[in-house]
Amino acid sequence: MDGFLTLLYKEVLRFWKVGFQTVAAPVLTSLLYLLIFSHVLEQHVKVYDNVSYTAFLVPGLVMMSVLQNAFANSSSSLIQSKVTGNIIFVLLPPISYRQFFAAYVLAAIVRGFVVGIGVLLGTLWFVGLSWAAPHWILLFAVLGGAIMGALGVIAGIWAEKFDQLAAFQNFIIMPLTFLSGVFYSIHSLPPFWQQVSHFNPIFYMIDGFRYGFFGVSDVSPLLSLGVVAACFVVLTAFTLWLLRIGYKLRA
Repeated sequence: MDGFLTLLYKEVLRFWKVGFQTVAAPVLTSLLYLLIFSHVLEQHVKVYDNVSYTAFLVPGLVMMSVLQNAFANSSSSLIQSKVTGNIIFVLLPPISYRQFFAAYVLAAIVRGFVVGIGVLLGTLWFVGLSWAAPHWILLFAVLGGAIMGALGVIAGIWAEKFDQLAAFQNFIIMPLTFLSGVFYSIHSLPPFWQQVSHFNPIFYMIDGFRYGFFGVSDVSPLLSLGVVAACFVVLTAFTLWLLRIGYKLRA
């Protein structure tokens, strides 16, 4: 347990010591998204009844920040350790692969939460939000952060250099995130693209998280929870298997 707590502390401290880059910068980016999109599209995009576009946009930006930063935390930590060669100092102590996984994922969730709370607090200056179902907000935030933290571990294990990790993020994470309904309701899309959106797991994370604020969503929150939970179980099992066999970590 001491090894797990030490590794968790190391991972949290790693991003906290450069908080201007890892926390303040993504919060500012999300606020710029809010200012630009809400100003341009407020009168042109219809979403839920009695919900303004700006209010609709805020939960999507908060959840997008949670997901992207959870992925960035675990993936960047592992690739840095591998490239610099100090991964050996993490692998040598008597820490089980389950504790290794838990420490990286929990640290990813913490970073995602810190950035997400920062975005939420910043947006409260522009729009007031309701809290229809706070437990759904917390549940989807935790599961979403855990999924992206696990995916970051997978990416960090697989990548051998920063270019590969950047490709993983730019060609997989970013498109799935931006096409998940952060900036629009999928009901505003043509039927074909509505169906395509249902194959994007991040759509269910965003939609379920948004349900916690407004009590309405594009699909049933129970369906979203089922999809997100299934993704978490599959990714956790796969990541633990990679860690158990030492794939690209142990010679």
